[in-house]
Amino acid sequence: MIPLLSAAQPPKTSTSGTALFFVLGGLLLTAFPAGAAMATIAVAANFRDAAGEIGAAFQSSTGHTVRFSFGSTGQLFVQIAQGAPFDAFLAADSERAAKTIAEGLGVSGSRFTYARGRIALFSIDDQLVAGPETLEGRGFSKLAIAEPASAPYGAAAVQALQALALFARLKDRIVRGLNVAQTYQFVHTGNADLGFVALSQIARHSDGSRWIVPKRLHEPIAQDAVLLKRGQSNEAAREFLEFLQGDQSDVVRQKYGYGAAD
Repeated sequence: MIPLLSAAQPPKTSTSGTALFFVLGGLLLTAFPAGAAMATIAVAANFRDAAGEIGAAFQSSTGHTVRFSFGSTGQLFVQIAQGAPFDAFLAADSERAAKTIAEGLGVSGSRFTYARGRIALFSIDDQLVAGPETLEGRGFSKLAIAEPASAPYGAAAVQALQALALFARLKDRIVRGLNVAQTYQFVHTGNADLGFVALSQIARHSDGSRWIVPKRLHEPIAQDAVLLKRGQSNEAAREFLEFLQGDQSDVVRQKYGYGAAD
């Protein structure tokens, strides 16, 4: 069981994004072996549920603790650039992970693809989403997407709409979440009739209606991880990234609809 702490602001930065922190182990920290360590990992919002399961398995296997801070990839990158105390970065794209290395924030040679994401058009209405033709009708008033400038899943949604020649027609009906987690909440609470969400967010239930967007309609969502300079001497951070590439993590990835790591 992973205890959820109250929502907390990330280390002071100029961004307005709020991060949720999960601590694995909590009060059991004092029972860990003397060599156990703790790492703080910045994680793209779409990977939240999978990260929780992988983190629990990692702790059970190694005795180390990991703490996750979730947000949009763009927001997390800004926090890292401004000195937020993260040891590793699990982005929702390859661009921002590469940029951490280019700007001297990440460890050269540590970057790898830890998951390959998919998007889906989803509604809590069992009858609403039948396929791409749903977007051509008048059966909805609001379509939710993640902010494309900061969230790769939002950028993929825009690319899909453009490939279907529907973006210009629908742009006045689009509402934007800060990240794909907030986008899912818009749809789940009925504040938007439907939306483009991460397949991982709906892979574990059959509620509502959905259309899994073909890969050909958007650029691949290769989600890259990188060890940050702050974490290069942190044993827990290094071992977590290794664990993330292993078989136990791959089982979790598949369960949530992700492609395998490199």
